[in-house]
Amino acid sequence: MRDIHEARVLVVEDDPTLLGQLAELLEREGYRSVHGAGTVADALITVATWQPQLLLLDVMLPDGNGFDLLRRVRETSDAPALFLSARDEDASRLRGLGLGADDYMAKPFLPAELLLRLAAVLRRSYNLPDALPAIVLGEVEVDLATGEVRRLGAVESTLTAKEHALVKRLNESRGSIVTTDELCRSVYGDEFGYANALAILVRRLREKVEDDPSHPRWVVTVRGLGYRLMREEAR
Repeated sequence: MRDIHEARVLVVEDDPTLLGQLAELLEREGYRSVHGAGTVADALITVATWQPQLLLLDVMLPDGNGFDLLRRVRETSDAPALFLSARDEDASRLRGLGLGADDYMAKPFLPAELLLRLAAVLRRSYNLPDALPAIVLGEVEVDLATGEVRRLGAVESTLTAKEHALVKRLNESRGSIVTTDELCRSVYGDEFGYANALAILVRRLREKVEDDPSHPRWVVTVRGLGYRLMREEAR
């Protein structure tokens, strides 16, 4: 594996709607091999036949639980695993990590944070280099691999998960307009009801990357449509 997006990802989740949303989120992020399972039995068959390289596991399953599933998977595979669960008690968290899970997130979760954690688990587990680029905005550099915002080489701040998702999506279409709906999908996982939250998030991002956040040079509003990350040569 040369890149995290080449990883074969198995998502085990008994809620068909959430399973579909997770698969769509991963595929939209660029993961090319995503498979879903709704039960322990289906998951074990997939592990044996498909040999996933990353496991995203629900805890509560109709024919068992994610803890027992991971214990059985560990008999034949050391693929990294991340638990997603509505249960956030310390005992559940420690039990999952004690079984060899690499991370644990409670539901509900931010899509942007989940993607960051999955990427970190894959890079750490398979010793992959950071492939995310740095974004140069005049004297400011945004390091997408670490989330650090540097000015003239000195770290000034660190992006939150949502800020990271926002600037990453804008950078993917740098110089072009990214609609408000598309940004809401990328950051919040849904395009409905988040426009005001997005506007606040844009303002916070500007406070970290702009010389004058009230008169932004880089993260520009396109009224009625969305936002644009201006190119380096823009003056």
